[in-house]
Amino acid sequence: MTFEDLKTRIAAGEIDTVLACIVDMQGRLMGKRFHAEAFLEIAEDETHCCNYLLATDLEMATPDGYASTSWSAGYGDYVMKPDLSTLRPVPWLEGTALCLCDILDHHTHTPVPFAPREVLKAQIARAEAMGLTPIMATELEFFLFKGTHDEIAAGGFRDLQPISHYNEDYHIFQTSKEEPVMRPIRNHLRAMGVPVEGTKGEAEAGQEELNIKYADALATADHHILAKHAVKEIAHQQGYAATFLPKWHHDRVGSAAHVHQSLWKDGVNAFHDPDAPLAKSRMMDHYMAGLIAYAADYTVFLAPYINSYKRFAKGSFAPTQAVWSVDNRTAAYRLCGDGTKGVRVECRTPGSDMNPYLALAAMLAAGLAGIEQALPLPDAYSGDAYSDDDERHIPRTLRDARDALLQSDMLKQALGEETVAHYARAAEWELEEFNRVVTDYEIARGFEKA
Repeated sequence: MTFEDLKTRIAAGEIDTVLACIVDMQGRLMGKRFHAEAFLEIAEDETHCCNYLLATDLEMATPDGYASTSWSAGYGDYVMKPDLSTLRPVPWLEGTALCLCDILDHHTHTPVPFAPREVLKAQIARAEAMGLTPIMATELEFFLFKGTHDEIAAGGFRDLQPISHYNEDYHIFQTSKEEPVMRPIRNHLRAMGVPVEGTKGEAEAGQEELNIKYADALATADHHILAKHAVKEIAHQQGYAATFLPKWHHDRVGSAAHVHQSLWKDGVNAFHDPDAPLAKSRMMDHYMAGLIAYAADYTVFLAPYINSYKRFAKGSFAPTQAVWSVDNRTAAYRLCGDGTKGVRVECRTPGSDMNPYLALAAMLAAGLAGIEQALPLPDAYSGDAYSDDDERHIPRTLRDARDALLQSDMLKQALGEETVAHYARAAEWELEEFNRVVTDYEIARGFEKA
């Protein structure tokens, strides 16, 4: 939707509300609802939000330890600058449109470097300076449960009932029963301008997958975040709850957000070389080598919470080893489309809880470092990557990933030391919060027996 389209639809009474949204550290939409006519008055200027929105957690707490903001600094404002190129209707909400905003410093009006969209933009600019365009795609996996989020919360998140009761991977009959939720998700997102290709049942009871067409990296992250938001709202409207928690039960398969990656030059896939083995170019070798060499450095951006690491388990289709293989779903990096113009690398490490801007930016930083340093690509792994569980194990805990982030000279150079410190603090806060809570597991295990 262009700005002129918005004006026309407001004048015709078709739109009366505009959502002005930023993306927070957790990858959620935050912002304000404007009366449509009032939005027209500020659309090409700015509005404001509290700067704690980039120094908080899932519970909207105000942790200490962030350099960017604090109680002593008074929690001032950020500028929300509408990016009018992101204007679009919200078809499942009556009379509503949405615009993503960039986050600027209130005093200098310069971009806030650790704002998620800005982190990704910086890495895209780095690739463009090399004459390359990052093209990516993400897969969204999630679970649907009976009852709304509010009803499940009121029940203490106990006795959770998935929408189905058996593995529905590629299952047409079971997913037909879920069409009251999934059909409007597909149709509304497509009408919103998010190029949804399709949905399918995933490898667990109540698990779904949503596939969106590849695009440039920023559009891919925008599409991902809008789709994730839409899934939750549309499921709620239909009396169900959607969760992107990577591992909701220890006996159930987890949810991922696989990321497909390639670099294009002059409108052609630069990862493709028809004369090379697997049609894989030398540039692709170096990019993949960077992904593998720095895998631990950026894991915290792919798996940002305590729960994220419960997903990495043998035989679960979630990887444990930072190795690559050809069309092999046990490896963290799967070469897809070998021998074709669509050759690309799929990273299978990210969980469904990732912030796509941060995850895409971190992987892009590693891949570009691999190109700049001409890193050699290790030999492809053959067979079951779960069998060599200690070869190049993905960080096993959030603490390990946080430590690897803090030690990463590559990411400090690529993202900036301020950004690395900011997200290291976010991980540290998650650890502090978890460590102070007594869990149901501890009580059940030790109440009588300890």
